[in-house]
Amino acid sequence: MSELLIELFSEEIPARMQLRAGDDLKRLVTEGLLAAGLTLGSARAFSTPRRLTLVVENVPAMSPAISEERKGPRVGAPEQAVQGFLKAAGLSALSEAEIVKDEKKGDYYVARIDKPGRKAADIVAELVPAVLAKFPWPKSMRWGEGTFQWVRPLQSIICLLDGKVVPFEVAGITSSNTTRGHRFHGNTPFKVKSFDDYVTQLTAHKVMLDPAARAASISEAAHAAAKAAKLQLVEDEALVAENAGLTEWPVVLMGTFEKSFLDVPGEVLTTSMKQHQKCFSLRDPKTKKLANKFLLVSNLTATDGGTEIIAGNEKVIRARLSDAKFFWDQDLKKPLDEMENELSGITFHEKLGTQKDRVERVAELAFQIAGAVDADPQDARRAAQLAKADLVSGMVGEFPELQGIMGRYYAEKAGTKADIARAIELHYKPKGPTDIVPKEEDGDSVAIAVALADKLDTLVGFWAIGEKPTGSGDPYQLRRAALGVIRILLENDLRASLQKKIAASYALLARSLGSGRSGSAEDVAKDLLSFFA
Repeated sequence: MSELLIELFSEEIPARMQLRAGDDLKRLVTEGLLAAGLTLGSARAFSTPRRLTLVVENVPAMSPAISEERKGPRVGAPEQAVQGFLKAAGLSALSEAEIVKDEKKGDYYVARIDKPGRKAADIVAELVPAVLAKFPWPKSMRWGEGTFQWVRPLQSIICLLDGKVVPFEVAGITSSNTTRGHRFHGNTPFKVKSFDDYVTQLTAHKVMLDPAARAASISEAAHAAAKAAKLQLVEDEALVAENAGLTEWPVVLMGTFEKSFLDVPGEVLTTSMKQHQKCFSLRDPKTKKLANKFLLVSNLTATDGGTEIIAGNEKVIRARLSDAKFFWDQDLKKPLDEMENELSGITFHEKLGTQKDRVERVAELAFQIAGAVDADPQDARRAAQLAKADLVSGMVGEFPELQGIMGRYYAEKAGTKADIARAIELHYKPKGPTDIVPKEEDGDSVAIAVALADKLDTLVGFWAIGEKPTGSGDPYQLRRAALGVIRILLENDLRASLQKKIAASYALLARSLGSGRSGSAEDVAKDLLSFFA
């Protein structure tokens, strides 16, 4: 049994594509080997910004010999059927086939085909180029004079079976046993003999092959740096994983920005630093407020201890946070009511009217629902009227993921009641199975009324115009809305008639839009209730 080692070395692979690409490489290669008759041991895939690696254990030296029978036409069948059988079976003459007696259906021909085993190296030499030619990158590019496509230009290919090079060529690149290490710390060619030797030499050339190990290293170093500064890391597993996909030798460094930026909401600062510079935020462990420090992940160990890298990131962070502060200051000059009026210029859906139309429906529905959830009806109506206003703000235009959050901040700055301001943020929740649900016990009754009204208006609206989810698609995330309604009701132990709420929502929709619906109130209610079930 032999070990198969494959490395595809290229220019930088986008971080978001790496893990999926490693899985695809493992799947396509192992499926191809199994289809060729080779039994395999475990297979493991790895990725870094510049390489995809696959190691497969216990690959046999040859595939087994195969003997099979292929049933042919009846004796005396038309010549066309006989010739088709000979061609499919690989026979040159009918005399090479056997005749099988069958008293009931008549005698028929059978071809007995013996296929000798093939060397594993020959199978691999055919399989790997075929896999690379059809590799399912979400986006790819051509380079050079050929038509070969890859996510970024390939530079070298390692393919070793039992420590020996399996020769083949792809896009003008010949397979070998040679690769390179880190772009700056180990960018010299070196040869490898096995996977263990490969990992050892990569480490010596400043490359951490395993993305999970890189992520763990980043997380550990970030927590240590935060602790040393007597601060607390703002946890973000997705950002850790992204930085692991951007580095082969991660080094965590700490930078600083001006305290004046702390006047901007912490979520804005965190989002800006994450999106633009992939930096982590830090906060005071006692007050839980954001600190004017951040952590960045470098891809090298700088000779100056990272001074220039930190300075460069601080300069960019300063510019990005200045932009965020500008949006914040400008948005505060415009009341939420004024923003809400601008929703009339934003189409929600061509058959469901503008965002302004929708807000008016949700506000009235929230008013009607409020009594069932012990919320003040007028507060529920007011919260719903302001819930979408921040969609026209400069900040949400820059960072759409902050919708609702910014509305709450703007409402608080204007002196709006706390329950209403909180409802503006919470009415979007839950956004997924792990997200929180507004709770009555936490004083979120107004938020519950608006959240239910918002989700029911979405569901009833799209059902009324015939835009329902299918087995292959749910572009308007209607399943998420339905699950949100169910979770809000169950987790708050609410007793409410969905049928009545759906009917009320449909009536508001009919009054708002008039014609253009493809289902009656009864049909929509019946269909939606079965969807909830």
